[in-house]
Amino acid sequence: MYRSHTCGELRISHVNQEVTLAGWVQTVRKFGSITFVDLRDRYGITQLLFGEGLNAQLDSQPLGREFVLQVKGKVVERSNKNPNIPTGDIELEVISFSILNKAATPPFTIQDDTDGGDDLRMKFRYLDLRRNAVKRNLELRYAVNRSARNYLHENHFMDIETPFLIKSTPEGARDFVVPSRMNPGQFYALPQSPQTFKQLLMVSGYDRYYQVVKCFRDEDLRADRQPEFTQIDCEMSFVEQEDILNMFEGLIKRIFKDVKNIDYTDKVERMTWNDAMLRFGNDKPDIRFGMELTNFKTAFEGQSGHPEALKIFEESGFKVFNEAETVLAIAVPGCSEYTRKQLDELTEWVKRPQIGMNGLVYIKCNTDGSYKSSVDKFFPEDKLKALADICGAQTGDLILILAGREERTRKATSELRLEMGEKLGLRKKDEFKLLWVLDFPLFEYAEEENRWVARHHPFTSPKPAHIDIMINNNPVIDNPAEYLKHPYANIKANAYDMVLNGNEIGGGSIRIFQRELQEKMFDALGMSKEEANHKFGFLLGAFEYGAPPHGGIAFGFDRLCAILGGSESIRDFIAFPKNNSGRDVMLDAPSAIDAKQFDELQIKLDLK
Repeated sequence: MYRSHTCGELRISHVNQEVTLAGWVQTVRKFGSITFVDLRDRYGITQLLFGEGLNAQLDSQPLGREFVLQVKGKVVERSNKNPNIPTGDIELEVISFSILNKAATPPFTIQDDTDGGDDLRMKFRYLDLRRNAVKRNLELRYAVNRSARNYLHENHFMDIETPFLIKSTPEGARDFVVPSRMNPGQFYALPQSPQTFKQLLMVSGYDRYYQVVKCFRDEDLRADRQPEFTQIDCEMSFVEQEDILNMFEGLIKRIFKDVKNIDYTDKVERMTWNDAMLRFGNDKPDIRFGMELTNFKTAFEGQSGHPEALKIFEESGFKVFNEAETVLAIAVPGCSEYTRKQLDELTEWVKRPQIGMNGLVYIKCNTDGSYKSSVDKFFPEDKLKALADICGAQTGDLILILAGREERTRKATSELRLEMGEKLGLRKKDEFKLLWVLDFPLFEYAEEENRWVARHHPFTSPKPAHIDIMINNNPVIDNPAEYLKHPYANIKANAYDMVLNGNEIGGGSIRIFQRELQEKMFDALGMSKEEANHKFGFLLGAFEYGAPPHGGIAFGFDRLCAILGGSESIRDFIAFPKNNSGRDVMLDAPSAIDAKQFDELQIKLDLK
């Protein structure tokens, strides 16, 4: 027996018991004729006391950091107790020990405040995983997984596996492809999601399906993206949107309770996509704080803006506002005392390539009742006050204004709002706020190709009231300049996203389940009947054999874990992640393969 107890298990109630522990040496501290060792395993740390009788043996068998050690000893009460660890009331008085394996000096210290950078820790990830900080992340991930599975099982969902080697189909991102040795010149693709399989399972009568499943997308990476990621993937038959929303609100609330001990009793707010864009500038708003956008002037969805503001702009002669497609503002509470240096820093922030604006206009609503602006030359104080009133600004607030092209300005103002929320401490990591965003447009207009593309995916159903619009109208866009007037521009999707603290954690829709409507969707996306049958003939065929109404949702499992753990990066919650270049630096993958393998696959490599 290597151990009778774990290193996190012993308490004052175990005093005078003889036990056996095994683990890794965290630290060695020698004090004259005695030596203290902290022994660590997954469960915690126990302090070991090597008395005078064992010191000679320690001299001949010195212990180093990360040595694997087995000890036998008697549990005794500590004279200098450590309240910071659960085992801090006791220590183990060692009777005998055995070095099970020696260890080279680690390339970084294995503790919470490590001296290892990201690249070094990723190269030696198996050592990084020993750190408590990483262990806590994986424990949280496991807790979320267990909670989700328990809830879904209790609600009669079946966990059904779907294949990883599938056919390449257009789903929005690039596929990872796998050559087939037995079928030369042909390729599998790794699934971007199990979308079509879960729909086929609905056709098969498995009315409540789920998987905690790997998905693969060959796309550019960032903090919340990995080439392989995990979804909680779910589908239900004989449901409408309301059934889905209620079921999966319950799932997330259950996870909050089980993992964070939070009773989320608030009603989950619902907001249309149109309102989210107008009020917050994006479709996944952080609603933990206000600071909503004021649309002084806007081209969004064919709107114009605030009439009084438009009149003030016209009278001002200020070309930046008058010639801009859109002018948006936020009122930042309590920041009228910002210095010129702070305002200059904000201006440089919006000019960064990631934000892409040319500059920033501000209005200070001073505490003495006066108004000061960077464009005083064009706007007298009474006009500044009028603009402040339109924003709902209070005394002491700072109004920040951006102007330019609609899409870029709205995105930039949204980012500026989040930045100011961060600066003011309004985006607390231990505060959680859920939101449903509904009624997305079914289509987006692809200007370069002059055609419609699916905003979600091509299996999303229109809202019931909009199905006839889709069926009875030609999707061809005769005049690209007036695409917003096309009937398809007004079709709303029967789709929904769940947002947590400004992050989309789940998205789904009620699906198309009739062949005629699915073929019309493919036609709207510019897909010929031949192409549709080649890529999705199996699904269209299935719809002819009694497909039930169905819908579902997929949650970004890694992202949900990161938010619950208070991290910006999903990598912290994945045991063996890739770096920002999509490389596994520990395995040195991807890597070249042997010429023999190319020959077996009948593939020639032509690098240009």
